[in-house]
Amino acid sequence: MNNNIYIPYVMVVDKITVEAPGVKTLRLRFQNEEEGNNFEFKAGNFAEYSAFGEGECTFCIASAPTRKGYIECTFRKAGRVTSGLDRLEEGMTMGVRAPLGNSFPIEEWKGKNLVFVAGGIALPPMRAVIDNVLDRRDEFGDVTIVYGAKTVNDLVYKDELKEWEERPDVNLFATVDPGGETPDWKGKVGFTPNVLGEVAPSSDNAVAIVCGPPIMIKFTFPVLEKLGFKDENIYTTLENRMKCGIGKCGRCNVGPMFVCKDGPVFSKVQLNALPPEF
Repeated sequence: MNNNIYIPYVMVVDKITVEAPGVKTLRLRFQNEEEGNNFEFKAGNFAEYSAFGEGECTFCIASAPTRKGYIECTFRKAGRVTSGLDRLEEGMTMGVRAPLGNSFPIEEWKGKNLVFVAGGIALPPMRAVIDNVLDRRDEFGDVTIVYGAKTVNDLVYKDELKEWEERPDVNLFATVDPGGETPDWKGKVGFTPNVLGEVAPSSDNAVAIVCGPPIMIKFTFPVLEKLGFKDENIYTTLENRMKCGIGKCGRCNVGPMFVCKDGPVFSKVQLNALPPEF
C-alpha cells in the first residue's frame, strides 16, 4: 500500500466501456505490478482519480474487491477533470489515490436477505457490493435489485444487468421513468421508489442498500419504512460533497462529521443524527 496519502498510484487504462451518453467506465491496472499485488480495498471505499494536468475528482471504486488485478471507475463527463478523464485512451496513464473512506459492513450481512435500490449513475458504488456478494453467493440469502434510470439509454452496465437478470439466484427489477421506455423495452416503467413499493421485498432478516440522487433517496426511505425496514438495516453512500478525500478541505463537513472520513457509507440511524438541512 502507498504510505503517502498525497501521492497517487500511476494507473494504466486497460479498457474503456461507454455505458450511457456521457458515461464511461475505465478499467485500470497498476503500472507497478508489485503495488497492484499489494493493493487491497473494501466495497464502499472511494478514490481520488486524477487526469494529469487537470486535477482530481472523487468517485467510488466501482469494481468488487473479490475481482483482483484491476479496479474500475465509472463517471459522467461534467467538468474539467471528468473531461480530462473522458479524453483518455487505452494504454494512457492517470493517477489514483485510494482506498479512502469507510465501507459497507458486508461481513455483518452474512445469512441476510439483501435489497439493493439504485438510480441512474448511482449504480456504480452499489455494483461493487453486488458483485462482491455474488462472488460469495452462498454466504447470503435472497438478493433483490431495483434499479431505475430516466430512459433506457441512461441505464448503465447494460451487459451486467442482463447477466443479473438471467441468474436464478437474483431478483432484478429494472425500470425507466414514464416516457423513457423504448418499443423493445421489457422492463418496468415507473419511478424507482414506486417500483420498490410494487415489488415489496420482505424486511424479514433483510438489509436495504440505497444509492441515488437525493430526491430518489428522499422518496425511497419512506417506502422502506412502510415495508418494515428498520433504520439500522438501511444503508446508503454519500459522495457528492467530497473533494479532498482526507478531511482537510472541509467541503464535506456536516455537523460533527466529515463525509470523506466518517463515510461515505452511512446507516439511516447515522443520517438521522445529522443536521436536517443535509
